[in-house]
Amino acid sequence: MAIANSRPFGQRYAFVVVGVIFLCLLIAAGLRSSMSVMMVPLEDAFGWRRDVISFAAAVGIFIYGLAGPFAAALMDRIGLRRTLLAALLIMSGSTALSLLMTEPWHLVATWGVLSGVGSGAVATVLGATIVNRWFKTNRGLMMGLMSASAATGLLVFLPVLAALSQWGGWQPVAITVAIATAALIPLVWLLVPERPSSIGLTRYGAEGPEPEAAAATSNFLVHTLSTLRKAAGTRVFWYLFATFFICGFTTNGLVGTHLIAFCSDMGIAEVQAAGLLAMMGIFDLIGTTFSGWLTDRFDARKLLGIYYGIRGLALIYLPLSGFSPWALAVFAVFYGLDWIATVPPTLKLSNQAFGDRSGPMVFGWIMAGHQVGAAAAAFFGGFMRELQGNYDLAFQIAGMTAIAAAALSLLIVPTRREEFGEPQAA
Repeated sequence: MAIANSRPFGQRYAFVVVGVIFLCLLIAAGLRSSMSVMMVPLEDAFGWRRDVISFAAAVGIFIYGLAGPFAAALMDRIGLRRTLLAALLIMSGSTALSLLMTEPWHLVATWGVLSGVGSGAVATVLGATIVNRWFKTNRGLMMGLMSASAATGLLVFLPVLAALSQWGGWQPVAITVAIATAALIPLVWLLVPERPSSIGLTRYGAEGPEPEAAAATSNFLVHTLSTLRKAAGTRVFWYLFATFFICGFTTNGLVGTHLIAFCSDMGIAEVQAAGLLAMMGIFDLIGTTFSGWLTDRFDARKLLGIYYGIRGLALIYLPLSGFSPWALAVFAVFYGLDWIATVPPTLKLSNQAFGDRSGPMVFGWIMAGHQVGAAAAAFFGGFMRELQGNYDLAFQIAGMTAIAAAALSLLIVPTRREEFGEPQAA
């Protein structure tokens, strides 16, 4: 069945595509964050240690990041729709398969390896590809909205998943995620064309016909690694990689994986702790969208410096806060506004340095750095909890790394694009 060759709304159909991809990113974020509400139920159900479960979470986060650049190349080689549909099938199937697990390696295989591969293709690199393909203007704002889907995932999913886990353990969580992921497949099939030209349109904001980008013909693995090799020869790549490593360390890896368990250690019920993450999701939806608007107008390097500085102070503050309702509300507001606000300026710097076509793939490698940092923090948090009996030092170390990232952000100077076939504009 071929996708229809016409669509309503003219250039504004780009917003329909953004809406569907927003839902895909939201569900993928819900899948990745599910481990945070399943950690204690898995511990109770199987008697597995906290660091064992954290290792499975770390594997999933690591592969989620590593899959990104290869997914971007695969989208260029065989098509975005095919790649996305295959990823959704893997996500739904692996989550459902986990219902049969009895050993720790089953957890690593399903929620780690397989779900990491699937969700890695339904991640920020997908948003970057969609924004570059469908928008000539308003890219920062659109990328802010795409990035905010992760926050919305927390907002929509975590309180529900936490209530399900408190009621019936980890299995209802797995079933819910599997069904939600499978429900996206017909939406993508019916509503997401390959690119605007597939339905006779141009990018939103384009004033006339644009030259069609040729599909990649080389082996997608070779193309992905070749792009990495060229990008790795630039200083800006390593600055962006390092700052995004710290971004992942201080968000998905530590807070996303361990905040509910940290609150549980402090006597706060799981549903209440999930509500705290949901509150953070509300403020991140606001903060990340606003960050996209700011990125269209201001120096992305300075924005990153401000974001990382605020995040570092919030993380250092949390273990000292006493975990009173008022103190947690203050943390949720300041940390929430900042959670994924770093994505729009980081993508802008990547596009400036590496061009519209190579930019998303290079951003995929930068995103891999984010997930390597997140994986390190997911395991590090569990390790420190077993070693010290609390999470205090883990959160304070993360805060100090965020302040270091604020300083690194100001050193980024994106000036080289010639070797990627897109000369830097004067």
